[in-house]
Amino acid sequence: MPPTQLTRQVAARIVEYIRAEQVAAGTRLVERTLADQLRVSRSPVRNALRLLAESGAVAEAERGGYTVLDTADLDLDKDAEDSAGEAVYLTIASDRLDGVLPDRITESALARRYSLTPAQLNRILRRASSEGWIERLPGYGWEFKPTLTSEQSYADSYRFRLTIEPAAILEPTFVLDRAALEHVREQQQRLADGAIHDLDNIELFTINHVFHETIAECSRNGFFIEALRRVDRLRRLVEYRRSLPRESGVVRCREHVEIADLLLADRRVEAAERMREHLSTVTAQKTGS
Repeated sequence: MPPTQLTRQVAARIVEYIRAEQVAAGTRLVERTLADQLRVSRSPVRNALRLLAESGAVAEAERGGYTVLDTADLDLDKDAEDSAGEAVYLTIASDRLDGVLPDRITESALARRYSLTPAQLNRILRRASSEGWIERLPGYGWEFKPTLTSEQSYADSYRFRLTIEPAAILEPTFVLDRAALEHVREQQQRLADGAIHDLDNIELFTINHVFHETIAECSRNGFFIEALRRVDRLRRLVEYRRSLPRESGVVRCREHVEIADLLLADRRVEAAERMREHLSTVTAQKTGS
């Protein structure tokens, strides 16, 4: 399974920490220390370190744990910093959504169509793969994964979320990950305070769906968690080019903060009802139903 957005976010924050502290190659990275530094639980830190190991930024230590391997490779979000690469990325996503691109395609075909260098193509494919809308075929080529392509399926995805997300909060196995929730609540508060106007649709979608997935993960019910991840992957490309006006988005972010506060106060029944109201409003605004 591709890493969750929470894992990718924590990995990026570990990178920022290593850079800011100028941590030398070979330095041991301690899960508990990183968790305390980033104000998250140890589980997402562990997953983030595993992701960084796969990218070659850290290495597994002989006695367990991880060490910094090569600070020169600490650039998980290089394509996000490259405005030209971002434009091509969005163009490919839009072309796929519009049916311009076939289900299967080769790297050479993509490179020719979008005038990409091997390095640019590699970054784009790596990013799209990590976000779950394309995967490498055994041996040769790439295959686009299913996505939402009609207004009806897009509306259905919101009605599905309206059913499962409040239910996840009420699961008897629900255990609040306080540190993770406080982190995503802080993100939503910053958005509501004005940061939302500085983000593009991709960044906004990422932060918002991490908020919802963080709550679902507290349910400890794998079916709810995977179902939400799957529907988020399916609707991702639609959300990249369809977003609420930023002023409406501010209201939705404030609702996220309210839901988080209710959960932090152990008022789950009220939180579930607030989540239902929130999703009902978003559904009406985005689908007109």
